[in-house]
Amino acid sequence: MLSSLRQNTTVLIITAAVVISLTMGLRSTFGLFQTPIGLDLGFTRTSFGFAMAMQQLLWGMFQPFCGMAADRYGSGRVLVIGALAYMAGLLVMSGSSGIISFNIGAGWLIGFGLSATSFSVVLGALGRMVKPENQSVAFGIATAGGSVGQFIMAPIGQNLIAGQGWSNALVVMALIALLMAVSGFFLQSKAGDEVRLGGAATETSDQTIKQALIEAWGDKSYRYLTLGFFVCGFQVAFITIHLPAYLQDLGMNPGVGATSLALIGFFNIIGTYSCGVMGAKFPKRYLLSLLYFLRAIVVMIFLIMPKTDMAVYLFASSMGLLWLGTVPLTSGVVAQIFGPRFMSTLFGFVFFSHQLGSFIGVWLGGYLFDQTGSYDGIWYGSVGLGIAAALLHLPIVEQPLQRSKAPA
Repeated sequence: MLSSLRQNTTVLIITAAVVISLTMGLRSTFGLFQTPIGLDLGFTRTSFGFAMAMQQLLWGMFQPFCGMAADRYGSGRVLVIGALAYMAGLLVMSGSSGIISFNIGAGWLIGFGLSATSFSVVLGALGRMVKPENQSVAFGIATAGGSVGQFIMAPIGQNLIAGQGWSNALVVMALIALLMAVSGFFLQSKAGDEVRLGGAATETSDQTIKQALIEAWGDKSYRYLTLGFFVCGFQVAFITIHLPAYLQDLGMNPGVGATSLALIGFFNIIGTYSCGVMGAKFPKRYLLSLLYFLRAIVVMIFLIMPKTDMAVYLFASSMGLLWLGTVPLTSGVVAQIFGPRFMSTLFGFVFFSHQLGSFIGVWLGGYLFDQTGSYDGIWYGSVGLGIAAALLHLPIVEQPLQRSKAPA
């Protein structure tokens, strides 16, 4: 029975969505902890921001290696190990009394946990287990799971902090993270399983990981995609971590920050699923270009608008529509060009660029605030980067590579 469930497309997509929902939902609450932890432990915005920035960077650094491990040994094992690391990181955070232990929990352990339980590993497994014509929609549904998690976990996180304190709230979240380990029993696939599981085999079935990486880095579309995803990470990580504190600096109730994160999550369900569906019908490069351009416009409008609760909610809703729609489109381009065989590895390197952008966005946001007392420089920087990313995606070529068979 378990074997039949593993080959049921609906079960696989739902499982992938649940994993990403838990992974991203828990992560989305971290910005809510910045003020209470700062008050209790005396952390500056730079100190807290650096720990969160390290989390983003290590998430990206570990991602290619977790992708390689998933391609070689199977996604299930990697997911279980990642879930345990995620849980351990939350527990270490909850017991932290200084910046070193906080960095170990929030940065290193959760950074690794995220790399083993998020997009590269999960979408890589899914890409091998569904047919090519269904990949874009499947990626969209699974990625939308992250939005559901954010929509649910943001208010839960705020209520836990208000009712139990930030330390106990993290313990509860650690128990929730353990649920991700169950997914490992369903999302078990590795490179070479495409034919057995009903997915599409690549043209060069005997290609090695090293050959796949050399091939990818030699393709200019892959390089453009990688650079563009840097901007995505810069924008979303800065907003996730610093928006709640930014709003409190404006004199708004902490609940406004939690509600704004929940709205981003809710509208991202619509945006991500829609991008997955549209990616199956329209050129993904044009959709990506449009997403980045619209992000720049939305941020610019938000900056010049009077800051009221309603203005914040409109901004959050608009950004939600544009939030993670980049993921099914970007991963879809990788699968379309290179096939699903080493997708976890290849998307892992693209995602590292995303997390490098996240590191800079989160750390620089805290640093510039401590230096200037304002986040304005980062906000305007995200506008410029959005326009640059929109232009960068236009020359991408969305066609499968024509490979010659490797010599015997």
